[in-house]
Amino acid sequence: MLIERRIERHQLPYYLQVFNRYTDKPMGCLGNVSEQGLMLISELPVLVGADFQLRLKVPDGKNGVKIIDINASCLWCQEDETPGIFDSGFRLQAAPIEYHQLIQALKRYFSFHSLEASA
Repeated sequence: MLIERRIERHQLPYYLQVFNRYTDKPMGCLGNVSEQGLMLISELPVLVGADFQLRLKVPDGKNGVKIIDINASCLWCQEDETPGIFDSGFRLQAAPIEYHQLIQALKRYFSFHSLEASA
């Protein structure tokens, strides 16, 4: 049975990586975002209680990258169901308007809309 995919599959960790703002080294990828915080998926555990200066490099649709700098505190870190992978929860201390725009864009991108509603 041939089933056609109606929604293109994307490799989101490639696009939604999180970097250390000062070293520019990757820390992991976004697992979840909200107005108050984010979840980081990483290969190394993150120090709970520490403050981090994070950087998101998001494709801007013009073959470039938009930089979003965020200050956040790590509230928790636990090993994921996948061995050798860690999930960490961060509370935002400061985030620019671009971060909130990213959240709205992700909500639109991952929402299912009926064709009748958009007509």
